[in-house]
Amino acid sequence: MVLYDRFGRPVTNLRISLTQECNYHCFFCHREGQRFLARNEMTPEEIERLVRIASRLGIRKVKLTGGEPTVRGDILEIVRRIKPYVVDLSMTTNGSRLKELAKPLAKAGLDRVNVSLHSLKPDVYRRITGVDMLDVVLEGIEEAVKYLSPVKLNMTVMKGVNEGEIWDMVDFAARTGAILQLIELEAPREVEETAFFRKYFYPLKPVERELEKRAVEIRERRMHRRKKYFVPTDYGIAEVEVVRAMHNTIFCANCTRLRVTSNGMFKTCLLRNDDLIDFVTAMRNGASDGEIIEILKKAVLMREPYWK
Repeated sequence: MVLYDRFGRPVTNLRISLTQECNYHCFFCHREGQRFLARNEMTPEEIERLVRIASRLGIRKVKLTGGEPTVRGDILEIVRRIKPYVVDLSMTTNGSRLKELAKPLAKAGLDRVNVSLHSLKPDVYRRITGVDMLDVVLEGIEEAVKYLSPVKLNMTVMKGVNEGEIWDMVDFAARTGAILQLIELEAPREVEETAFFRKYFYPLKPVERELEKRAVEIRERRMHRRKKYFVPTDYGIAEVEVVRAMHNTIFCANCTRLRVTSNGMFKTCLLRNDDLIDFVTAMRNGASDGEIIEILKKAVLMREPYWK
């Protein structure tokens, strides 16, 4: 059984925020669309129950996010609990604890990892993240490549900050055996005209055209219909993806994801703020699996493309 929304889009992925806590202070962080700090996080048991129920409805891919998921002391327990119900379990992390956790996470059942790496220059990295941990993260990436596959590097490209490092990052990805994801700054419509967005937004369409010229092979992913470019470098072939969500109707038309906030609500879209559906309260009040399924179905029917 697979759930479809009103626009014919299948829902096959859950993106679960485990916490809003983070040991970084990235100045552009969208907090996975959670506008307000919420501390009453879901327990490992509640997360497991949600994933178990969702798996019965054809949702067999889960991404763990935050905040920073590895700041939770029970992260290994969470991974162990939900792995039996999914075919693809991944995590987005700032990489600050990967050096120590990559092997235990893999052993617990994590398949792959996305590491936020917005610069290879210590001063720029510090400006973006508010911390001086680039060396620790680079060591963590080396460790992750040994145990998790694939390792993806998420680089949010920003004008006047790190746009000059794109091709250095392509080389780094080839050298480490990781996949590079170049990401445009994302924002809802009401933020587009702000001084902040105009200052930092860097369009990636020209970069994508250059990747097309350089690539020896191009493939298309089912997720968001994103293209994968295989680009020759001095260190071998680099695999590069470009995430351009702003005003991208194809991106939205092919979204298969339902988000879950750290405090137990379904969220249908990163950029919307009127789409939260509480399920954890029902869980805590003794709701049956069938009742949780009905709440999940309601959330799926609320989904609609943000850009259309």
